[in-house]
Amino acid sequence: MQQIFDGHNDVLLRLWRNAQGGADPVAEMAKGTREGHIDIPRARAGGLAGGLSAIYIPNATPLALDPPDAKGHYANPLSPPLDRRQSLDIAVAKAAIALKLDRAGVWKLCRSTADIRKAMQDGVFAAVLHMEGCEPIGADLSALEVFHAAGLRSLGPVWSRHNIFGHGVPFAYPAHPDTGPGLTEAGKALVRECNRLGILIDLSHITEKGFWDVVELSDQPPVASHSNAHALTPVARNLTDRQLDAIRERKGLAGLNFAVTMLRADGRELGDTPLDDMVRHIDHMVERAGIDCVAIGSDFDGAMVPGQIGDAAGLQNLVAALRKAGYGEAGLAKICRENWLRVLGRAWHEQ
Repeated sequence: MQQIFDGHNDVLLRLWRNAQGGADPVAEMAKGTREGHIDIPRARAGGLAGGLSAIYIPNATPLALDPPDAKGHYANPLSPPLDRRQSLDIAVAKAAIALKLDRAGVWKLCRSTADIRKAMQDGVFAAVLHMEGCEPIGADLSALEVFHAAGLRSLGPVWSRHNIFGHGVPFAYPAHPDTGPGLTEAGKALVRECNRLGILIDLSHITEKGFWDVVELSDQPPVASHSNAHALTPVARNLTDRQLDAIRERKGLAGLNFAVTMLRADGRELGDTPLDDMVRHIDHMVERAGIDCVAIGSDFDGAMVPGQIGDAAGLQNLVAALRKAGYGEAGLAKICRENWLRVLGRAWHEQ
């Protein structure tokens, strides 16, 4: 069984929502549930040894989305900006859940690649705290210092909405990621501070201009934790070949997103999406970016995933499909975990 370190999950969102109704997040994670995609029993069954767990702030009110047209095309509006104070409250609550899980021994909240390797060796889920969209952080960046002290080691400046740091891409098909401006001056300051503190900068959800702004400014390798190949599935969230080439040139990383709308050639949200579509995207990303720059960024607990995966327990089905497609054990080890550990080590000033 290949151990897998996953570059993106939303398990904290599920645990936080259930906690609003009185559920115990420690028990839910430790003992297992039929909800969502990740808990410790299912992670162990599928070889999921750890991953980046997102602090994501949901929209204050659900968006009214238009259904896809007869061709499967859709163009959803960007979510409206969020109130910073409410966002901060939610972010603190989710960070508290992450810390409670660590204190209870359900997972290990990791702050170094040595922490990750030790947790994986000990059979403890190696969690890295990530922030998906920086609405909880003000322009003075004082909150960033506090979250870093609490264990934050990765962030995406924006989700698919605008904030004071930059501009996000909408959920749209077919569409190009060049949908608007990039980083603001506050966003550039955020990038510089992440470089100083050793916080990974994640380029999933940002506009193409924002991608190039970060590439120009940051001393880190470019990373898109959960974005697929635009050449195969032209949704705005996927990476163009030019972006994949830049990831290769700078020894960054692109993580395969399991969201079926980002895998299928027709962009539709259908659970019977075959594993072949996942392999197709891996093949293309490896061709453009190289075997050292492709990994997994499942989006578990944040998206519909192929039925043949189902949840964390089904991860080895993807490994088996990649094996069948010709990937050897050395290449699989890179895709499953080693590439993530390399780029995290670079971003965290370990190399």
